[in-house]
Formats: sequence, structure tokens, C-alpha cells
Amino acid sequence: MTAPLAMYGAALRSAGVGRAPRLQLVGVDGTPLVEVQPAQWTGGLRPGDEGLLARCHGPTIDVGCGPGRLAAALTDLGHPTVGIDVSAEAIRQARRRGVLALCRSVFDRVPAEGRWRHVLLADGNLGIGGDPARLLRRCARLLDHGGTVLAELLPPGERTWATHVVLRHGRHQSRAFPWAAVAASDVVGLAGAATLRIHDRWTEAGRWFISLTRP
Repeated sequence: MTAPLAMYGAALRSAGVGRAPRLQLVGVDGTPLVEVQPAQWTGGLRPGDEGLLARCHGPTIDVGCGPGRLAAALTDLGHPTVGIDVSAEAIRQARRRGVLALCRSVFDRVPAEGRWRHVLLADGNLGIGGDPARLLRRCARLLDHGGTVLAELLPPGERTWATHVVLRHGRHQSRAFPWAAVAASDVVGLAGAATLRIHDRWTEAGRWFISLTRP
């Protein structure tokens, strides 16, 4: 089986040259969970991104920055921004956009811990590591007091889940790795467990978002 990062990196390379590969995120039992469209990330801003950008007013770290569309836009707006991602291909593409991007996990040491004004978790990245509560606790430690985690959620009524998944492309399948997704209706308890307060909720272009503040 293929390593997940190798399959994801190959899909980003294809999307970066104008092809539109589609991957599926599938449970290890074969249950389809999410369709992954890398071409949404290698191009320009997506509908719904504007609300995220408008809520960033200072130093921002984009966790799981991918090819860097949001980090590049924030940099262009004059906000000190760093993108981090575990995919070397994503980091290469982000740097080509002019992003200050580092290839590392959010659970490793990152620059300026405890001094960021905003942490971005867009495009389903609240699922990183398969444990949203742990991820939010980690993001809270990255923030300065009064800073915010800006996260994208599933719509209310959809199922929150955390499990081991695989990436599937045609007949090819990756090794399993942990991932999760959180519905907007289930985020209150997670926020409280991470000592974060809900500051704002909004929808835009069919996407659902939340802003969580570190007291």
C-alpha cells in the first residue's frame, strides 16, 4: 500500500499542472467519508475564504496550509503568516507562492508558540491527528491571550466522527492513518475541553466556520 503523504503529494502535483484528481477518504471498513479535491487548494481563493481572511488581524499560523492559498493571501494583506504542513509537496507549492512555510506537524515545536494572534484550521483540518480535542488544546497553546482558532466544520446535523481512514484513488489505496471531522452542532464540548470560548459562528458559500477565543 502507498504511504498517505506520497498519494496526497502526487495528487497535489497533478492538480498543480491543471489536472483535477479526485481522492476519497474512506474508513478502513470501506465506508466512504469525504471526497478530496486537491484542485480546490492549488488554485486561487475558494468561495467562503473571504470570511476567514477578514477575521485575521495579525500574526497567523495556517495549520495544514497545503499549497498555501490562504497563507499567501494573508501575506499579501500584510499579516505576518507562517504555514505548516507535513506534506513536502504542499510546502514546495506554498513556497512558490511566496509563503513562509515549514514542513512539520502542529504537534512538533513550531515558531512563536504562545504568541500567535490566529490559528487557521481550514479545509477540514480540524481532523488532523484524528483527535479534535487534542488538536484544539495544542492550538490553544499556540495562541496569545485573546487570540482565536478559526476552524471549518461540517454542517449541523452531519455526523461527527474520528477513526482510521485511507486515501483511495481509483484502485489504489494508502495505508491507514487517523483522521476526524466535527459537525457544527458538536463543537461546544470540544471548545470547553480545550479551555476555548466560542467567539463567533458563521456560514459562507455553503461552508460552516467557528471562531474560538483563548481567554
